[in-house]
Amino acid sequence: MSSAEQQVRTVEVPGAVLAVHRPSADGGAHTREPGLFVHGLGGSAANWTALMDRLAGQVDAEAVDLPGFGRSEPPLDGNLTVNGHVRAVIGYLEASGRGPVHLFGNSLGGAVAVRLAALRPDLVRTLTLVSPALPELPPQHTAWSTALLALPGVPTLVRHLPAGLRGAEQAADDLLRLIYGDPSSLSADTRAEAVAEYRRRLEVPHAMQALIGSARGIVSAYTERGDQALWRQAEQVRAPVLLVYGLRDKLVAYRSARRACAAFADARLLVLPDSGHVAMMEHPDQVARAVRELIELADR
Repeated sequence: MSSAEQQVRTVEVPGAVLAVHRPSADGGAHTREPGLFVHGLGGSAANWTALMDRLAGQVDAEAVDLPGFGRSEPPLDGNLTVNGHVRAVIGYLEASGRGPVHLFGNSLGGAVAVRLAALRPDLVRTLTLVSPALPELPPQHTAWSTALLALPGVPTLVRHLPAGLRGAEQAADDLLRLIYGDPSSLSADTRAEAVAEYRRRLEVPHAMQALIGSARGIVSAYTERGDQALWRQAEQVRAPVLLVYGLRDKLVAYRSARRACAAFADARLLVLPDSGHVAMMEHPDQVARAVRELIELADR
């Protein structure tokens, strides 16, 4: 299901205008339970294409581009914090009337989904978290560049990127090595798409601002205490939760899985030994199978 096979519409929400993606040919969507997919730092709705495709028979799926990412413009007030992204996603769910939804989040999107589920349990049916960006101290050494207020590797690469295709290819390869457990397994088409997407981002004036602002938002969320602390909010979630971790994840360590399983009241865990930070892209069949089991249990 490529982007060409998706419908994209814009929806005005408090503080932002979001791009919302859904499959174009999706007959019978009204008979399925709604799902909403939220991408990670530096990503877009396209990160969920493979998983949405595999869940098409069970979930009426939509994916959002967070403010400043994909096809969404930056937030009107410049708020790129986790709270700002939560506000935008809640605004969309309220505007669309689709809740409660099966909510999916990867990385930054996972932190957004956790806070949303804690604050607005009425909007969440189940919660699937793929390598969620929950506070991890100390972070893995490969994730230190995020802690330094930037998407790992990318801003530095952009500032020093040689002109032309070769520079974009090198930068895209570095990013693929960071987020995939086994980048050597990627097809030539997947690599070409990554290079094209990287070059597209370089041409978007606000792309770097969105990356750095949202990275700072994650760092700020990691330091919050009291009721706003993400781990405390995880303890408040009552929806059934599926946690997905990859043993080759260079950004979120598998050791976080134990704390996550203990924090959520109703959690189940999927561990993928060969997966990196984006298991829904790298191993969509296994993730889809676990999601179907989660939804079936929730519907009993």
